[in-house]
Amino acid sequence: MKNNKPTTKIIAGKYKGKVLELPSLDVTRSSKARLKESLFNVLQFDIIDKVFVESFAGSGSIGLEAISRDAKKAYFVELDKNSYRCLTNNCKAVEPQKCQTFFGDTFSQTPAILDSLKNSEDEIVLYVDPPFDYRDGMEEIYEKSFDMIRNIVNENIYLIVIEHVSTLEIPETLGKFTLQRTKKFGKSSLSYFESSEA
Repeated sequence: MKNNKPTTKIIAGKYKGKVLELPSLDVTRSSKARLKESLFNVLQFDIIDKVFVESFAGSGSIGLEAISRDAKKAYFVELDKNSYRCLTNNCKAVEPQKCQTFFGDTFSQTPAILDSLKNSEDEIVLYVDPPFDYRDGMEEIYEKSFDMIRNIVNENIYLIVIEHVSTLEIPETLGKFTLQRTKKFGKSSLSYFESSEA
């Protein structure tokens, strides 16, 4: 019997070609390969030794790509049970000692993770990828994500990347972070924010 479970692969780095399992695509969207490639072309060597925090992590494919390219550590937050199971399996298959997974709500877990890293010497890349389909209770997901970013007080944020539906209007500033650029990939876009206090 053919196994039709959805999968994706790590694009580059020391785990290049490693197959990652994906949760049911009804629940999460896998970040498209082209988008993922573009993100890491922007980050390139800047990801090395950074701490990567992936909110709404799904399968963890973005954070694990960062680990493959020598990020120091990755934190993942996921609320959906099935997605979280895939995430923990994928972390075990790649480099479990560099991965820390959190099952729960991004809006409480992500600020707690950032708070715990506030006095760290490490620089942080925060990747925020809210669900696109406005399921029940999801209507305000982008605004809540923006508010979460506005409230970040960390001095050690290197970059914040938001993956979002391309039709969304992105604010020029979120708290102390300023929009640097937005890159579009069909229905999805990536917007890059840096601290304006740097």
